[in-house]
Amino acid sequence: MNVERKDTLRGQLELKLGEQINALISASHALNVRTAAAFDSSIQPAAFHIVRWLYSYGPTSASALAEATAMDRSSVSRLLKQLENLGYVKREDSPHDRRAVLLALTELGRKQTFAALQDKEFVFYERIAQWDNQQLETFTEMLKEFNGF
Repeated sequence: MNVERKDTLRGQLELKLGEQINALISASHALNVRTAAAFDSSIQPAAFHIVRWLYSYGPTSASALAEATAMDRSSVSRLLKQLENLGYVKREDSPHDRRAVLLALTELGRKQTFAALQDKEFVFYERIAQWDNQQLETFTEMLKEFNGF
C-alpha cells in the first residue's frame, strides 16, 4: 500500500481490517497450541495439525498429507511415527490400490481429537453466543467470500 493511501478513509479501514485479521490469526494460533496440549501434552502442535487434518478429511497417504498440511515429507514421517507409537494413528491398506498404504486415526485418536476440539470450539462459540442468526449468517458469508470460496 502506498503512503498516500494510508491517509484516506479506505486506507485507514484497510489497516484496521489488517489489524483484526492479525489478531484472529494470533488468537487462532495460540488456541491451536493449547488445543494440541489438551490433546496430548507430549506432542508438538505440528503433530496435532496432522491429527486435525485426518479427523476432518479421513485416511490419506503420507505424501498427500505432507502436501495438504504444507509440511516437508520428512517432518510428516517423523510426526506420524510418533503418533503411531502413541496409538493415535494407524496404517491401513487402500481399498483402491492394494499396494498403497493410508494413514488414519485410531478410535483413540478420534476420541482424543473430539474432546480437544470441543474445548477449542467453546471459546469461539462463546464469542458469538449473543449474535442473532442474521449477524452470524452475514459474518459467515463475509468470511467465506474473503477466503475465496
